[in-house]
Amino acid sequence: MKPARRRFLRLTASAAGLLASSRIAWSQAYPSRPVKVIVPFPPGGPTDVMARLVAEKLSTALGQAFVIENRPGGAGGTVGLKAAVTADPDGYTLLVANVGTLTITPSIYKTVDFDPLKSLAPIALLADSPQILVVNPSVPAETVAELVSWSKANPGKVNFASPGSGTQPHILGEQFKAVTGTTIVHVPYRGSASAVTDLLSGQIQMYFESPSVLLPHIQAGKVRALAVTTATRASTLPNVPTVIQAGYPQLEATLWSGLLTTAGTPPAIIDKLNAATNEVLGSAEMRAALAKLNAEAKGGSAQDFARFMASEMTKWATVVATLGIKPE
Repeated sequence: MKPARRRFLRLTASAAGLLASSRIAWSQAYPSRPVKVIVPFPPGGPTDVMARLVAEKLSTALGQAFVIENRPGGAGGTVGLKAAVTADPDGYTLLVANVGTLTITPSIYKTVDFDPLKSLAPIALLADSPQILVVNPSVPAETVAELVSWSKANPGKVNFASPGSGTQPHILGEQFKAVTGTTIVHVPYRGSASAVTDLLSGQIQMYFESPSVLLPHIQAGKVRALAVTTATRASTLPNVPTVIQAGYPQLEATLWSGLLTTAGTPPAIIDKLNAATNEVLGSAEMRAALAKLNAEAKGGSAQDFARFMASEMTKWATVVATLGIKPE
C-alpha cells in the first residue's frame, strides 16, 4: 500500500473515532438543560395525562425537567405534530402523541405534508387502554342494542362527540354509524374537556373516550357506560361488556400513546431516552398509576415502536378508506 493511501486511511479512521467519541460524550451529557415535551392536545385529555405521568418520572430518572407544552390546534393535533417535526434534532423537543395523531390523521388530511414514519424518530410505545362507549343518562339505553334501536327511532337527533376530527373517537363514532346503520351526527370539539362538558349537560348523547377521562363521571353516575372497545373487559368496569360481547367486533380498538422526537436525532440520545422510558414504565409506581386509568404499560425498543406504528397506519388507512371519511 502506498504511503499516501495509508496516511489517508489513518486520517479517516481517526476522524471517525473522534466523531464517535464526540457522539458518546454528547449522549452522556444529555440532557444538560430542560427538555420540552409537546402534547398536541389541550390539558386534561388522555394523551396529556399520559405525557404528564411519563414526564414527571423522566425528570427524576434523567435529572432534568421534562416540561409539558400543550400545542392544540389543526386537524387531529397537526399543529403540535408539525412543531415536533420541525424542531432541532437534538433530543430537547419530544412528542407524546396517540394513535389518532400519528396514524389516522395522515390518512384523512392531505394537507399533512410530511410522513410521521419518516419525519419523526420513535422512542417507545408508552401504554394502551380501551375506549369506552358512554351515553348521557337521559338516553333510554342500558345496552348497545338498545342504543342502536333508540338511534334508529330518532334519526339525525343523536349527536356523538369527538375531541377533534381525525381522532380515534371520531373514527369509532363513524364506524358505529356504519355497522349499525344508524344516522348519528358527529360534533367535533377542541379536546376532551369541552366534549365531556357537553356530554354531561345532555347536548351530546354518546361518546367514545378513554378511562382516564370518563371513569370519574361513570363512577359518579353522570354518564352510563355501555361497552369497552378492547377484547377483554376493563378491570375498573367489570360489569361493562366488550364491543365483541355486544355484537360489534368491528369496533374493537385500543387507544395507544407513544414517545417520539424529531427525525435525525442522534441514535445514542434515542437509546438513552428509550432506556429511561422503559425503566419508568417498568416501575411498580407507574404500573399502579396506569392501572387506575385502566391503561397498560408497554415499552420495548424504538424499532418495535416503529414497526407497530407502520402496522397501525396501514390498519387505520384501510378503515378511513372503507368508511369514505373526508376532511371536516
